[in-house]
Amino acid sequence: MTPEQIFARVADVLEETFEIERERVQPDARLYEDLDIDSIDAVDLLVKLKPMLNKPLKPEQFKAVRTVQDVVDALALLVDAPRSDTAAAV
Repeated sequence: MTPEQIFARVADVLEETFEIERERVQPDARLYEDLDIDSIDAVDLLVKLKPMLNKPLKPEQFKAVRTVQDVVDALALLVDAPRSDTAAAV
């Protein structure tokens, strides 16, 4: 998945789940200050995005996430990684 595809998916989830207008979802938009995403909302966001990941999601991987681009960058590391269940079989 490309960073652009990940961004599009994150934007879709923000729009569908939190009713955030698409034009407000920019890479430099701050989750808390600009989009009103609090810590509970952030957990909901990650739950919605989890199906696209190839590795288990660890909360500590998202502690430094502040912007939409931070979310995209963190997810890119997990989306492109090989699935843990298939890695053991190789």
